[in-house]
Amino acid sequence: MTTSREQRSLPADGRDDVVARLEQENSQLRQAVDSHATVDQAMGVLAAVCRLEPAAGFKVLREVSQRTNIKLHTVADAVLDWASKQKPLPMSVDRELQAALRRQSHAVDDPDQPG
Repeated sequence: MTTSREQRSLPADGRDDVVARLEQENSQLRQAVDSHATVDQAMGVLAAVCRLEPAAGFKVLREVSQRTNIKLHTVADAVLDWASKQKPLPMSVDRELQAALRRQSHAVDDPDQPG
């Protein structure tokens, strides 16, 4: 089986579909990159403020997200807003963040315990 690198012409409506699909994919990739940067920054805040390793910061953010049923990037945005003193943390995020930090602290104190 051979493959050709020459472009095949598509009908005009086919090109429109391909362009629309690629634009949507491009938009989704941009959003993913932005979201990843936000999560990385929030991990940095937790590392600095709570003295966590980056992996532990991600674990804490993920736990808060799962327990509050709020998207990870939204939790990360809230942490960044809180760190820059723009807004207080939403009550549910604050409560779960404190609980996740306690669990993480216990896991560091007793690494043999699951958790």
